[in-house]
Amino acid sequence: MARAVRRGLTVRTRLLASMLALTALALGFAGATAFLLTHRQVDERIDADLVESADELRTLAASGVDPVTGLPFSSPEEVVVAAIQLEVPARNEGVLGLRTGKRPLVTQQEVEVRLQDDPELVAAVTPLVDADRVLLRTVTTSTADYRALVAPVRALPGAAGGATSEAPAALVLAYDRGAEHAETQAVFRGYALVALAALVVAGVVGWLLAGRLLRPIRTLAHTAQQIGETDLSARIPETGNDDLTHLTRAVNAMLDRLEGSFESQRRLLDDVGHELRTPLTIVRGHLELMDPADPADTAETRDLTLDELDRMHRLVDDLVTLATVGQPDFVRPAPVELGRLTDDVLDKARTLGERTWLVDARTDARTLADAQRLTQAWLQLAANAVKFSAPGSVVAIGSRTTADGSSVRLWVRDEGVGIAPDDLGRVFERFARAEHDGERRDGSGLGLAIVAAIAHGHGGRATVESVVGRGSLFAVEIPVLPVPDADAGTPPHLPPAVPPPPPPPDGRTAP
Repeated sequence: MARAVRRGLTVRTRLLASMLALTALALGFAGATAFLLTHRQVDERIDADLVESADELRTLAASGVDPVTGLPFSSPEEVVVAAIQLEVPARNEGVLGLRTGKRPLVTQQEVEVRLQDDPELVAAVTPLVDADRVLLRTVTTSTADYRALVAPVRALPGAAGGATSEAPAALVLAYDRGAEHAETQAVFRGYALVALAALVVAGVVGWLLAGRLLRPIRTLAHTAQQIGETDLSARIPETGNDDLTHLTRAVNAMLDRLEGSFESQRRLLDDVGHELRTPLTIVRGHLELMDPADPADTAETRDLTLDELDRMHRLVDDLVTLATVGQPDFVRPAPVELGRLTDDVLDKARTLGERTWLVDARTDARTLADAQRLTQAWLQLAANAVKFSAPGSVVAIGSRTTADGSSVRLWVRDEGVGIAPDDLGRVFERFARAEHDGERRDGSGLGLAIVAAIAHGHGGRATVESVVGRGSLFAVEIPVLPVPDADAGTPPHLPPAVPPPPPPPDGRTAP
């Protein structure tokens, strides 16, 4: 039973969720930081106001004169009464006068916070009347959270009545901290609602924006679904110049390469099928018509069959060689002395046919290259020259570096039949064979394709020059690379292979 495919969250959803989470985190952090700073500022403002009131009380006590009556103070209680009359409590602030063993002194003004109505507060600060210094206390009761200042008059420097026997008295100022912070909390509750609304708006806008940004990816997926085994022509539209556009271009380039590779593979399979079908048909036909009782017919059929099998064997070997072109070890570079390589190739080429073998030129340059692959390509060109030239004619090989020493040219020149202009453009294609003197020569049609692949693997190219009836000149041009010192231990590297340029307007057909 097929298992159900579980689909996870889409990229669009994950992107939006990440954006909203990050935005919410930023808004929450900013709001919490601002709230804590504002909360602290409110507490600092309350303390500063209370300390300022204590300084005013100290100044009043030090003056020794009641500013209301103009009479000197005779007791701490009179100082407290005068301070209560002069004090103008702020919003959420209350004022109270305490005396030992007597009822609290209260203001006659309209105040929002009546400290005398909270017995818990009065009971908490009453023991502090006899203190020897001004005190700031936080007092929490069942009704409120207070920040209170208790200023005993006798504890004030220079206070009048400090040496009398009158009962001690103290001024009490207190703020309702909860009420003070309520305004800040209301502001940040509003901030929280605005932040929530901003998240909603950001979510809607982000959803639409993410959909627009991810549209090329959806198009990519849709295009990938449309691509079949036989149709790779679909492409993704390219718009803009951002990262997704670059991705689109890269995917389109990949599709171009895949289409070219599949087309080349399809063409190769078609050509291989066509090339192998002919010898197989020949072998089958002769075997079916062979008379086993006739020794001569049997021997003739055997020879023909072996010849066709040898031709198929060569074809398979050439195809295996071409199949390794894209592998990293197709070309194995090592230091090569091109002059010695020229001599070795000439010695090996003499056995290919009775020709007048010559050396046009010989370079003494050294480079990094695969000597075996170059020998394979060079001998393939020599065999090609022998096949299309008459016995005793000149076949010459040569090697020469360019004037600037950046590249080297390895060639084979013959005095053969030449190549028709119409065939020059396809001489290095697979299975390309041209007619010579009205007939086609035997061969797999892969020899020159292998030569071009070897040149390409070295970062170079294969070229041809030909005149019908006068002969041809095939050449392999490769870059000259510096040879590292033997002690350096630096592994040789060839430059990246570049696609060979289109063949010149004259060329040679494959053997």
